[in-house]
Amino acid sequence: MDRRELRAALSAAGVADGYYRIEGVHEPAPTPTDFLFMRQASDGEWETGTYERGRYEAIARHPDEAGACAHLFRLLVP
Repeated sequence: MDRRELRAALSAAGVADGYYRIEGVHEPAPTPTDFLFMRQASDGEWETGTYERGRYEAIARHPDEAGACAHLFRLLVP
């Protein structure tokens, strides 16, 4: 699964837009006060994590986009 497919899967599962941010694909405006995120790190790996009180906190790193997508999906869809 890539980022665009993840966005479609989350939408189909009914996950509210303000609960997450996917770099380059889904960046809600205005920025919610807290959400889960997926982004590419400067070293090329992917991060999933939380954004709270103006601060990003990576909770996992993934060697590829597919792994990060799967992780974010599991976090948002029980």
